[in-house]
Amino acid sequence: MALGMNREVFITCAVTGAGDTAGRSDKVPVTPEQIAAASIEAAEAGAAVAHIHVRDPATGQGSRDLALYRETVRLIRASGVDVILNLTAGMGGDLTLGSVEAPLPPSRVGTDMVGATERLAHVAELLPEICTLDCGTMNFGEGDYVMTNTPAMLKAMAAQIQALGVRPEIEIFDTGHLVLAQWLEKQGLLDGPVLVQLCMGIPWGAPDDIGTLMAMVNNLPKDWIFSAFSIGRNQLPYAALAALAGGNVRVGLEDNLWLGKGVLASNGDLVAAAKTTLTSMGAKVLTPAETRAKLHLKKRT
Repeated sequence: MALGMNREVFITCAVTGAGDTAGRSDKVPVTPEQIAAASIEAAEAGAAVAHIHVRDPATGQGSRDLALYRETVRLIRASGVDVILNLTAGMGGDLTLGSVEAPLPPSRVGTDMVGATERLAHVAELLPEICTLDCGTMNFGEGDYVMTNTPAMLKAMAAQIQALGVRPEIEIFDTGHLVLAQWLEKQGLLDGPVLVQLCMGIPWGAPDDIGTLMAMVNNLPKDWIFSAFSIGRNQLPYAALAALAGGNVRVGLEDNLWLGKGVLASNGDLVAAAKTTLTSMGAKVLTPAETRAKLHLKKRT
């Protein structure tokens, strides 16, 4: 098989996520000011795309608060630094069952289930160039938490995202999610080029071994554009592996806190390390403007 390396790569930086990581590293941004600064830092280090969650400044936990999104986006846009905004739409599909013996009613702690329109309220108001669409339901952790995205919910969200003129980034955590994404495209709900993020190495999802990655890549339609990442210690090796597989790259503190053994990373550190890897392989790292052209995006201000 011929080497199918992508030699024109864009980098996405997932700057904070919603996981319980703020207590493990003081470099994880929490407030809108910190998240905006992290996004700007990532862009200046070479990221074309900033993937953004927001967090409750008082607790550090993930949030859907529209005011927090509004302020974060305002600060980034006011900075004058060019970066493509990719806002998560994954929040609001969180289900934690009551217990193994009494799963219903769900636990109030960890459950946040809302409708498609509410999950997309920040996207509708702020109109980022990209927002995520988690294409499937999946177990997370070792307890009773389930990331819940039914086919009906995905169809409704995809239709609303399309009507807003925002490009969905389809988050694929396992092989069945790829089938769901193809189903959405066949119904005319995903405009081309379809953008996919292969999320590897997350427990109970697709493992991050090379065979599994290539099985997923080989089942992507040829005209789809993909990125891939792994969590933890394999994040930076995946900067090389994703490009070698023909894709683009994601790094950032959402998925990995470390630059090396015992060395906590900033988002800028991780982007810079990925850029060094890619350029040393002979790949060109695309600017935001070049990435917009590749993805057929329209710049928002």
